[in-house]
Amino acid sequence: MEDHFVSLNDVLFQFGPVVAVFSLLALVTKRAALLDALRRCRREAITNVLLFAFNTLLIGPIFIVPALVLSETLGDYGLFPQLWQRLPEGLTLLLALVLIDFVAYWRHRVEHMQGIWRFHATHHADTAIHFLSVQRKHPVGKIISLLFDTLLVLALGFPAWAIAGAGILRSWWGYFIHADVNWTLGGFGEVLMSPAAHRLHHIRDEKLMGTNYGNTITLWDKLFGTYLNPKPYLGCETGIEEGTRGFLGELARPWEKRYRDGGTDVVEAEAKA
Repeated sequence: MEDHFVSLNDVLFQFGPVVAVFSLLALVTKRAALLDALRRCRREAITNVLLFAFNTLLIGPIFIVPALVLSETLGDYGLFPQLWQRLPEGLTLLLALVLIDFVAYWRHRVEHMQGIWRFHATHHADTAIHFLSVQRKHPVGKIISLLFDTLLVLALGFPAWAIAGAGILRSWWGYFIHADVNWTLGGFGEVLMSPAAHRLHHIRDEKLMGTNYGNTITLWDKLFGTYLNPKPYLGCETGIEEGTRGFLGELARPWEKRYRDGGTDVVEAEAKA
């Protein structure tokens, strides 16, 4: 178990390259407007970093042992383990990513329903969305994603390297689509979730918020009717009716009176592919 303890050094080692890359992206894209952008997101960025540290250092380790046990159990009894060994490694990795995105897509849609939204609302609270917004997750929301997102690929017997590789790709893409850039990615944006498409998911209009649930690919949104072209909504205002909170406020958010009284869920829009 000691081998799986998450230290502060581990977090900094993993988080450092992300901060370096996306800080450089902000510098290149914002230029003279960078300082103003930093002022606008400063308080929310601090909250996001604190939530990231809390979830990584305190919540993550609690689930390491159960996750390892589940992984080993499903690995022993998983379906088709030999199939993935016969396929080209690139194809196995791609299939793992697509299937994890499939489960995450439905998990994400459930999080927008009444009862669960109270925990997911934290993720939508940033009014100045930026790459650190991907880490704005309530601990309960973090636990839900840890428990469910990889269940299918584990059950199908995917090799650990493919699951880990897909996780790394999805993680970096998650930072990218939360970056404060109005990029639609052109033709690639028809297949890959773009920053503009995901910003639309964070739009202040809570009906339109029920679109573009995917993390990495647009396939599942298009297949299940929740994809919405972001071009008419570039640079849209983000945030939620309940407003943003600081670190302690976000931890306490799900138990605010509005939620105890059965707060409203997020209504899905009639998406147009």
